[in-house]
Amino acid sequence: MRKLTTVSCLAALSTLALVSQAQAHVSLHPNTLPAGSFPTIDIRVPSEEPNTNTSKVAVQFPPGFPSVSIGYMPGWTNRTVTQKLATPVKTDEGTITEQVREVIWSGGKIPPEHFLDFPISTTIPDNAAGKSLTFKTIQTYANGKVVRWIGPPSADQPAPTVNVTQKGGVLEDVAWAEAGPGSQQAASQTSGATGTKESSSKKASKGLGIAALVVGIAALVAALIALALVLRRRSPGAART
Repeated sequence: MRKLTTVSCLAALSTLALVSQAQAHVSLHPNTLPAGSFPTIDIRVPSEEPNTNTSKVAVQFPPGFPSVSIGYMPGWTNRTVTQKLATPVKTDEGTITEQVREVIWSGGKIPPEHFLDFPISTTIPDNAAGKSLTFKTIQTYANGKVVRWIGPPSADQPAPTVNVTQKGGVLEDVAWAEAGPGSQQAASQTSGATGTKESSSKKASKGLGIAALVVGIAALVAALIALALVLRRRSPGAART
């Protein structure tokens, strides 16, 4: 019985660990933003290496961001990389000649098994309504390991993205979408069988995640019940009865 209980506990904890690891990746919060808005966005970076700290984070911006305000992060320094626009853009506030290419944080640390939010404020481009914007991120650890969060949503290391809605909408943090919104609006903008296939795939991935979590919890509960029965049988009071 003790062996069975031990195996059950290990299996349950392993299942829960796998579910947890599947959700651990660089993400943006909130992840659904109206076009033309000026939100504060948290870039959430988990530090997953067991024996070293995250020491550098570099976030690449998609085209269309002329400026960015960076929140104060004690212990960290930041640097903004810009690039010249091929064609300057005239606005009511003047002519824009460059755009943000990358923001780099360094000098601080994120300890193992912790995460840190890097806050920025920026204007979401007016012409991005109905699109998903990708912010490729390069994470560097103190031991030299580099993790490139630049892949598609289905990759092991997906790039963080945000979904842009029409002007006047609300800021939202869509659940089960840290690696990319995949909201109903984005799905509805696809057409034909492709849109149906993508929607079904996302639903299936979500269902598998929920199923794995339920199985893990059920296994853990069963193991705890078995352990309680073993302890009860070994107690002096149980022996007398």
